[in-house]
Amino acid sequence: MQRALLKASPPVVTMSLLLGAAGPLFAADQEGGALNTGDTAWMLVSSALVLLMLPGLALFYAGMVRSKNVLATMMHSFVAMALITLQWVLIGYTLAFGPSVSHVIGGPAFAFLNGITPHDLRGSIPTYTFVMFQGMFAIITPALISGALAERIKFSAYVVFILLWATLVYDPIAHWVWGAGGWLGSLGVLDFAGGTVVHLSSGMSALATICVLGRRQGYLTEKIVPHNLGLTLLGAGLLWFGWFGFNAGSALASNGNASVAFTATHVASAAGALSWMLSEWIHRKKPSALGAASGIVAGLVAITPAAGYVSPMSALVIGLIAGLVCYSAVYLKVGIGYDDSLDVFGIHGVGGMLGALATGLFATVNASGALAGNWHQFHLQCVAVAFAGAYAFGATYLIALALDATLGLRVDEEAEMAGLDQTQHGEAGYNLH
Repeated sequence: MQRALLKASPPVVTMSLLLGAAGPLFAADQEGGALNTGDTAWMLVSSALVLLMLPGLALFYAGMVRSKNVLATMMHSFVAMALITLQWVLIGYTLAFGPSVSHVIGGPAFAFLNGITPHDLRGSIPTYTFVMFQGMFAIITPALISGALAERIKFSAYVVFILLWATLVYDPIAHWVWGAGGWLGSLGVLDFAGGTVVHLSSGMSALATICVLGRRQGYLTEKIVPHNLGLTLLGAGLLWFGWFGFNAGSALASNGNASVAFTATHVASAAGALSWMLSEWIHRKKPSALGAASGIVAGLVAITPAAGYVSPMSALVIGLIAGLVCYSAVYLKVGIGYDDSLDVFGIHGVGGMLGALATGLFATVNASGALAGNWHQFHLQCVAVAFAGAYAFGATYLIALALDATLGLRVDEEAEMAGLDQTQHGEAGYNLH
């Protein structure tokens, strides 16, 4: 997904590479070269690991909703696997990675994967492998948004929503940051594996959509609790496992940079889990299983933009901060009164923003850990967060308004009370009679 640093065994990156006027080097933008079967094998495995995150996400979300909505919630992830896959190979890939049009969007050169053959390479891997790896990111990002909309969104509207969102929001932002000639990447903005492109965009878009969708019935007046936290913990474990493909795979090679990203990912996730649990222990007197699962994801989200750029000790600090900050953001939700059902904004929006900014401060230039982060890089990260976040929010708000005025975003009161499993899909998650 990414801008790999240098294809060297130790992760050595020069200051000019990170911060030069021409922007960082994108390994994905290097056409040609020699096929490396080790790199290719790793990238195929990484692509499969990222896809495994979708069932993980489905379980993670499903455990947190009420039993009458478990299948409907899982369907939000599974339909994205089918629909966004086709959107990606037809138009999404070329919009994100086609030749740049005014530094804003990719041109139509790769529509329908036109002109790509099994012999074409992106760096040291086949172009088809690169297409599929990037496609897995495109699939999971709109699925992340679904957690904010759970238990009240109409399935037909959701299907149209993620198709429009992937095309009008995700693909342009991906091009800005990762596409050859994209304006944010050309400035020198760093996003190793998707803190801005994936997590900030999905978190801000979730917030925009719930502004149109409104609260669930009974929110803040009735007790709404998770129906099966065992599913949520299992989902968190699968997400943690799959995230190694998400982050370490973003090196686009089986090399030292992938190892750095792998290590940083694991350390930050562990730190995020402990930080969230400790924050909850102090604040609410008991550490919860839901808090542990949420802290795992918060640490993973925050390290995503920085994974290949920071030392393990910097990753530890980022994870610790993420657990505390994301816990605070989720806790403040109740006081503000917005209904983000499964805390997409509090974890992905806030965590993605935190990670993007922390990347500007903690990025390293060599294996000894010399500090590369500086106020100039921090300023660039702020620019990326501001523009990508504002675009994601504004464009998504307009999409949600348009769908609400046409298809209707929300199920009616009776359907919501009965549960979306029965009213949207005609089945039940649990048949215990």
